[in-house]
Amino acid sequence: MKCFYCQGKMVRGVTPFDVTRRGYHVHFDAVPAWVCEQCGEALFDSQAVDLIEHSLDTLDEQTYQMRVAA
Repeated sequence: MKCFYCQGKMVRGVTPFDVTRRGYHVHFDAVPAWVCEQCGEALFDSQAVDLIEHSLDTLDEQTYQMRVAA
């Protein structure tokens, strides 16, 4: 597989992932991904994306519950 940006070789590895939304910040240290050996660009497969989305949906619900309870 080639990188969409620089055409470098993509290899399986891990990469960090950060997101800030709805009053919180999340940092995952090592998410499985295809990572470009040349530029470091990461491409997540659908399973990793689904797991990230599920984690964020759960955090959204929990932060909403904290606001309602306050």
